[in-house]
Amino acid sequence: MPQTPHTERHFTASEVVRDIVIGMSDGLTVPFALAAGLTGGLAGTPNPNGIIVTAGLAEIAAGAIAMGLGGYLAAKSDAEHYLKEREREKREVAEIPHEEMREVAEVFQEYGLTMEETWPIVEALRRQPNKWIDFMMRFELGLEKPDPRRALTSAVTIGGAYAAGGFVPLAPYLFTRSPHTALFVSIGATLAALFIFGFIKGRFTGTRPTRSALQTALIGSLAAGAAFLIARAIT
Repeated sequence: MPQTPHTERHFTASEVVRDIVIGMSDGLTVPFALAAGLTGGLAGTPNPNGIIVTAGLAEIAAGAIAMGLGGYLAAKSDAEHYLKEREREKREVAEIPHEEMREVAEVFQEYGLTMEETWPIVEALRRQPNKWIDFMMRFELGLEKPDPRRALTSAVTIGGAYAAGGFVPLAPYLFTRSPHTALFVSIGATLAALFIFGFIKGRFTGTRPTRSALQTALIGSLAAGAAFLIARAIT
């Protein structure tokens, strides 16, 4: 009887999604708080929208660079940590192989295998030092080999997402002369962007899109509201 081939589809871009979430969420809230705070603080001054847009663009540029640099340094730190731990495992495999073999056996025993079932696997790994080290890195230390392009990818993704998110609350100030009208449009645009962003994130990560959208909009609204109140209090 013919069988339909089983094809597994797993989402494998979790790090990219995480970077987009970090950049986009900050990009939507921080420029919004700045624009909202300046809207109240510049009331009565000539050409307030020009000042708000100029300050907003400067903040978006600075924020995107800072967030991108932070993502780059974090990814580089992860890569350096992995290499350092791998060198330590390599040294231990060479100097204390019996201790490392015992640790391999313990990993398998945690999954319910007996010593008799485990030992042939341990012996097989011992004959392949590089595979042995890979096994220890993943199952003893829980470390995956980082992508060598991860640092640059993370920097570009976070910085780009921040910039894209930042233009959403700032754009209304480009198309109207009234700062208060722009503020209300900015609030609506930011909420809509948070909802759409949450929906798309849910589709990619396998969670319920509507639930993800509502959660993202709620959390983003709380963050943006808090930032708005702080900015207004300062100005």
